[in-house]
Amino acid sequence: MKKLMTTIAAAVLMATSVQAQVQPNVLGENHAMVRVEQGKKYLLLPVQEKEENAHIAVLNGKNEMVKRLNVRLAVDKVDYFVPLELNQAMLLDITFQGDRRTTGAVKDFVCWKEIKHSDTFDTTNREKFRPAYHHTPVYGWMNDPNGMFYKDGVWHLYYQFNPYGSQWENMTWGHSTSKDLIHWEAQPLAIESDWLGTIFSGSCVTNGNDVVAFYTSAGHHQTQSMAVSKDGGLTFEKFSGNPILTSDAPDFRDPKAFWNEEAKVWNLILAAGQEMRIYSSKDLKAWKYESSFGKEYGNHGGVWECPDLFKIDNKWVLLCNINPGGPFGGSATQYFVGDFDGKKFTCESMPKVTKWMDYGKDHYATVSFYNAPANRRVVLAWMSNWQYANQVPTKQFRSANSIPRDLGIFKYNEETYVSVKPSEEMLAVRGQKIKKPTETCEIVIDVKGSATIELSNAKGEQVMMNYDAQKQTFSMDRTKSGDVSFSEAFPCVTTAPTYGSIRQLRLFIDRCSIEAFDSDGKMVMTNLVFPNEPYNIIKVKGGKATIFEINK
Repeated sequence: MKKLMTTIAAAVLMATSVQAQVQPNVLGENHAMVRVEQGKKYLLLPVQEKEENAHIAVLNGKNEMVKRLNVRLAVDKVDYFVPLELNQAMLLDITFQGDRRTTGAVKDFVCWKEIKHSDTFDTTNREKFRPAYHHTPVYGWMNDPNGMFYKDGVWHLYYQFNPYGSQWENMTWGHSTSKDLIHWEAQPLAIESDWLGTIFSGSCVTNGNDVVAFYTSAGHHQTQSMAVSKDGGLTFEKFSGNPILTSDAPDFRDPKAFWNEEAKVWNLILAAGQEMRIYSSKDLKAWKYESSFGKEYGNHGGVWECPDLFKIDNKWVLLCNINPGGPFGGSATQYFVGDFDGKKFTCESMPKVTKWMDYGKDHYATVSFYNAPANRRVVLAWMSNWQYANQVPTKQFRSANSIPRDLGIFKYNEETYVSVKPSEEMLAVRGQKIKKPTETCEIVIDVKGSATIELSNAKGEQVMMNYDAQKQTFSMDRTKSGDVSFSEAFPCVTTAPTYGSIRQLRLFIDRCSIEAFDSDGKMVMTNLVFPNEPYNIIKVKGGKATIFEINK
């Protein structure tokens, strides 16, 4: 991430922004229009997060709508700015929400005084909690990873992105690329909304030289659409036959497509309420419904989302992200192990068995890269929780992805489970041994029997971890970890089964997160933390800790 921020900062050297001093044409109690001439590259819109969204229709010189935005325009205080690119002269038709009796008259809003014209948008990092070696957007909101694939030595990560604020809204596909899964370079927006709706989650496949994206168009109803890239995934042209799949189900989304070599067909799995629907195709355009999976299986505490279906060794694994319903509240990733014949997935466990991929609070929307080398099954997750994702104490950006993880299979007590290990790329950034923890480090702890680990700082903030060898459990307590005030759902203790004994733990610390792995891959736990100063004290009982720098 350091490389990414350096690249971006070099590309957007500070330039003088020109105060626009916009004079709005107020048309009513909640309605205004603003005419904007081109002149500069961006119009910097002032955002105040506590306000409600203003609905903005962007019209061109012919009064044709070219874009629709929802932006929390500042009423009396500016939290930050977001860029609206000026390709031409524009008319902004703005409708405000909320009660004018409490916010005042539209003509007096601070946004009109603070709007700026600029040729640059400064993305230099302003956040102490921005991770150093996890992927984050350079600004704005991010949630689910989308469309991930590997091609020609490059890992492509698309993601749910709001370019016009650091809270959920205006869903588009952002895009980043990497050659090592650690250092990411920001790319231009990949897919933006159209009249079918905003762009929700989906997937990409490679088909010859083409990259084909499948995504949910979220309009009045959720439908599935397709777009094709001829330049390796940098730009996409939407399919003229969109939508390619429709349904009367209110929650119908997140298509994951893949080539099924055994069945010699393309398969696609998507979420529909509390089940997964499976389709097949020979040309990626016409899709045939084959079957559904999910009734009475696993956890049904919330809506099923973001599926994935793939084979590891001789087992098929179906990932099912769910919100709410996670083991400690909010969102989480469950999975099923079984068989798949190209038409129907059959789970090998009893219906009521629930298996969680990660037992922390902050691991959701897990999906895998298509076409990863050496038949690896590499996944990323969104490192947050819908219970408080919009409120975490950052503003320039919100949310990061987990470190990359490789999946495998193991057996315990006649059940088959998915193992989760840090991807081999994490070893490549392991640096020299150091004596004390830092805000960005890896801690390896060799244990013999039960163990307790305490991370703390001089302010008394602490994270307590406990491995109980007899009960075969691992827990993490973040109730005193730092700033926990932004949500009642944030302070918690999370506990995981270890499926046998733990010999070694690997802890990855990165400014606002702790990811704990059993080195054999049988247990993983991901939790956010927001200490007011880095944890630089470690106490281990029942084990020995070795601390490594992370080369960023």
